[in-house]
Amino acid sequence: MEGYVLATGLALSACIAWAIGANDMANSVSIAVGSGVLRLRVAMILFATSLTAGALLQGYMVMKTLGRGVVQDIDLACAISSSAAAFTWITTATLLGLPVSTSHSITAAVVGAGLARQVLRGYGSVNVGVLSTIVLSWVTSPLSAMVLAALVYAVAGRYLVGVVARRGTAAKVLVVALTAFSAYSFGANDVANATGVYVATTSKYFGIPDAETMRYLALFSSAMIALGGLVLGRRVVVTLAYRITRLDIPSAIAAGFANAFTVWVFTTVPYLLIGYGLPISTTYAAAGSIMGVAVARSRSFSSIRTRSVATILLSWVATIPIAAGLGAAIYYLLAPTLGGTG
Repeated sequence: MEGYVLATGLALSACIAWAIGANDMANSVSIAVGSGVLRLRVAMILFATSLTAGALLQGYMVMKTLGRGVVQDIDLACAISSSAAAFTWITTATLLGLPVSTSHSITAAVVGAGLARQVLRGYGSVNVGVLSTIVLSWVTSPLSAMVLAALVYAVAGRYLVGVVARRGTAAKVLVVALTAFSAYSFGANDVANATGVYVATTSKYFGIPDAETMRYLALFSSAMIALGGLVLGRRVVVTLAYRITRLDIPSAIAAGFANAFTVWVFTTVPYLLIGYGLPISTTYAAAGSIMGVAVARSRSFSSIRTRSVATILLSWVATIPIAAGLGAAIYYLLAPTLGGTG
């Protein structure tokens, strides 16, 4: 029985990885596409290869964080409920063209399923320490990316304009390199959203160390994330690339650097200092960096298309209660069958 349940969980992990790619590919490629440096198809290929490298080389940093459990002693029933809830909401948002945060979705779904389990079974409370760390990353990521992008453009904007005028090819190569760096950082951070809740149970079932399990799950999830981006990622790319503000090459360089560097720092530095990376919202970082450049370029907020930004913000706010409610509801439905599986 446990093997079939685990297979179901891994299938859901694949589904949520697919949904992550469909919604979050835009975080990495919107800069290059919006500035006209890369065609969408070429950007997709660059995204797939770079995210796989990031997931394999650094994905364990955030997997370890989520592996400790937002909910204490998470079992397969809770993991499956949270994955199903997050997948449902992320897919719905993607079909609507809304760039919601997958980090928010999976975390809220886990909390919802965990609270439902605590009510029904009387065990498995929310780990406030881990949850607080995750929430901190949600607040600081867009602000960091926005400020960094604005500073880079304000300090180096004129130089970048000159580089584009004199050596356009070099500037375009820089945009491509930053896009690859952004996708690498994305793979290192976001692969945990699909696989983090399954590391312990998969490792236990197959009898292999956690480190080896994480490598296999990272490779598996990377393939599904890339597939999701290729099949259903276009709508969100259009939202981030064109509807917040139009990007020229100098602004794309500033925004691309701010996005990639913010995600990489939040993944790497906390792991080196305290032993685990922060599951930053890459959606927040991407949108924040674009907004920061828009403000620095015009020296006002007038260049930001407020209607599109308001729609994005509303989808972010809605994610927490919707994903948590879905997680709780699905757990209540599955508990009679899967409640004893762990």
